[in-house]
Amino acid sequence: MDPRLQSVHLTYPRRQEFRQAREDVLHARGNETLQLEGEMPAARIEERGPVDSQANTASIELPFRYALMDGDEVFPLKVGLNTVGRASENDVILKENYVSRRHCAIVVHASSGCEIFDMASRNGTFLNDRTLKAPHTLRSGDRVRICDRTFTFVERAAPSDSFVNDTQHAN
Repeated sequence: MDPRLQSVHLTYPRRQEFRQAREDVLHARGNETLQLEGEMPAARIEERGPVDSQANTASIELPFRYALMDGDEVFPLKVGLNTVGRASENDVILKENYVSRRHCAIVVHASSGCEIFDMASRNGTFLNDRTLKAPHTLRSGDRVRICDRTFTFVERAAPSDSFVNDTQHAN
């Protein structure tokens, strides 16, 4: 069992809620994502210095496709399961006391797109100031609030097709 998804520390009824959330997350990945998830190295937190979370996220250059950003850090997201919480096994570790050990999860799909899931957290996960009650597709610029921390979800812009078309016409 993946240590990021253990529920032994929870009591009933949260343990049942967490187990249901875990099943939802695991089933959301799909075969293509599962295959790539095992092949890709785990992304780790990379500090990039202060980040202006109010900046136009479309203009930010990222060496990875998706990330969570706050005013101080950039948290890269790898293909597959990315867990967020206080426990040291998480991909994104938050030290705030009110953050659950396994607060939420973000699935980065192999084809494209990301989904966020609340993992039966005690204080809830908020997406654009609304309580996350079911899995939700993330879009660049979305605000994810976990207790007192607010992150901006960013997606690196895909290479433009015009560059490909321009080079083809030049030949």
